[in-house]
Amino acid sequence: MGLSIPVRSDADLRAALATLAEAGVSATLLLSPALARGLDRAWLAGHEVGGLGDPAGAPGLDVLAGTPVTTWATPERLRGLRALGTRGLHALPPGADRPAPGALLTVDPAQLPALLADLKRLGYRPVPVRDVPDLRAGTGRDLFLHGYTRLVEDRFARQHGVIDLAQRADAVMRVAPLDHAPAPLPLPRTAHTAELHLHSPRIVGLASRSALTAYRAYLRSLRDVGAALQDRPELQEAQAVFAVTLFHAPLAQAGFTLLDLPPAMARWYGLGFRLLRVAYGTTRAPSEDTPKMAWLPRDEFLRRYG
Repeated sequence: MGLSIPVRSDADLRAALATLAEAGVSATLLLSPALARGLDRAWLAGHEVGGLGDPAGAPGLDVLAGTPVTTWATPERLRGLRALGTRGLHALPPGADRPAPGALLTVDPAQLPALLADLKRLGYRPVPVRDVPDLRAGTGRDLFLHGYTRLVEDRFARQHGVIDLAQRADAVMRVAPLDHAPAPLPLPRTAHTAELHLHSPRIVGLASRSALTAYRAYLRSLRDVGAALQDRPELQEAQAVFAVTLFHAPLAQAGFTLLDLPPAMARWYGLGFRLLRVAYGTTRAPSEDTPKMAWLPRDEFLRRYG
């Protein structure tokens, strides 16, 4: 993931460079042209130089970097975006609020030590913005996907109490506590259950690299669910873990029992999964075209993945 650091003083710069050197990490340093005037290029070796503030001083940053600077901190006003565009500078999008593969994260120097420790623990490799794989300018489709995620997926997660377990770089699971057992689970209707949901953008990204990588992440993430079943208060009463999915073959191999859905329900879920594939632009078809329910009793799930 891309890491950028806004630097507003000599003290900030010294602190950021010391922290990055200790961690062995390179990043994009967003410098104001005024601060850059007295700097030695050698101090910034290995780091990308970006801009901060008034873009009129961009030529001075070019001299410091030894190459044209194209990355600039997000301006506060739309007028600032136009000023960047006339100079061929690219504004960073607003930073992500949490780590994610391929995301761009902006952090103040004071928060840098804690962030780098978290990224290492979660399996992320921070790099300068220029080194993020497949980095490109956004398109209308990206705007559509952003809107879809906020208006559909995020709203669904809030309304249904979905717990996001995808903190690690290769984690792909979410889980929702239910106060009932939907058909065709062989449990009383009033039994509490836990429904698995895939982190759609994450699994699409992993699958685009390798089907085997996605499969392994899928199985590893079941242990995240096992930990949540044991630790999260809202999941303590869940008597079973289940998922309705097209990717039921990996779950069958993982010990889940497969159940056929009623025909009308299968058609409804199938339509939803096709819409998801359109939304996320994946061209890799699932191995199955008929969704099924996969389930395990709580005790058996914890025996395998707790």
